[in-house]
Amino acid sequence: MDSASRYISLGKPNRADHLWRYTSWKKVHPTGDIAEMPPLGQPELSLGMMDGSEPPSGIRLEQGIEGDLDFSMDNALTNAFLHASAKSSQWTLVVDKGFAPGKPIILEIRPGDSPSVAHISLDIGEISEIELVTKITGRSEWFGLLRTGQIRNGAIMNDVVLGLQEKGTLLRSDAIAIGRDAQVRAGTVSSGSERTKADLRYIMGDPGGNIRVLGSILSADSMHLDHHIEIHHEAPETFSRLSWHSACGGSSRTIGTGMLTIRKGSKGADAAQIFHNLLLSESAKADSIPELEVMENDVVGCGHGTANGPIDEDQMFYLKARGFDEDSAKSSLIAAFLNSTLSEMGGTELHEWLVSELSLKLEALDT
Repeated sequence: MDSASRYISLGKPNRADHLWRYTSWKKVHPTGDIAEMPPLGQPELSLGMMDGSEPPSGIRLEQGIEGDLDFSMDNALTNAFLHASAKSSQWTLVVDKGFAPGKPIILEIRPGDSPSVAHISLDIGEISEIELVTKITGRSEWFGLLRTGQIRNGAIMNDVVLGLQEKGTLLRSDAIAIGRDAQVRAGTVSSGSERTKADLRYIMGDPGGNIRVLGSILSADSMHLDHHIEIHHEAPETFSRLSWHSACGGSSRTIGTGMLTIRKGSKGADAAQIFHNLLLSESAKADSIPELEVMENDVVGCGHGTANGPIDEDQMFYLKARGFDEDSAKSSLIAAFLNSTLSEMGGTELHEWLVSELSLKLEALDT
């Protein structure tokens, strides 16, 4: 069955399902008519270094994708829609075995003004070491991004997706396999789109996989930013941490749902997740739902937690007593809150660059 037929056969998703409880499929569909598969354009993609120079040999974008998608999980509807829509908009990001450029690489995606979609498959070579930022910009009313692929054995990767659209809807779905002894930091920095629905899944099917999933989310006005994260431990001695920070202003709403699954036989697995939400106004809302599904008794540990609250008045008083005005003190505390996860997404150069990008958004948004 092709992807378009599969999408049609799946029908309307149930709002009782965990994935669609807070954001309906109709609200993130390009036209709102879920029976329709409208034609979607192709964004511009470019690969380069932070200074604008060409990347070294050992990394490249190739048109097209090999292999079939796995539609066995409950992200099948989103993935079937995006896969079918991106039939002529598919790329593979290839990183050669042992490649280590020493500096971050930027994959910039510019959707343009019209609705568009892209499918990017990651093929990260064994024992490579890379920092990659996927930067999404533009003013498109709708953009869809499907990311699939694998991070192979022994690779070390900092993989950050930076959403800086000026408006519109972002529909994103990730399904990434992590190889034996691979070490991954998967960061999401989100601010700008009016509505985001993201379904991020990481599968550790080989022993020794290690992943930290990190979120720095900034919402304002009437934004609705919904992130669903799943980490699957399907092999022994696997490790995961999920840390998600959202700062919510105006009448915006953020949603963070996390599912950590430890399959039978995944002895020695270690998993934990925490959500922190900073509420910047009385009308802002934040929902966090951490969940665990543990089917193996011999584990190192499994934990989860969540915390919501406003800016600490004692911290505001401290900063104002040292010369900060009200707005500067507030902005500094928001930046520090988001930086606690941002600082873990990469090395010093990448961190400084991410801080500068997010600071521009923080200055521009009326929180």
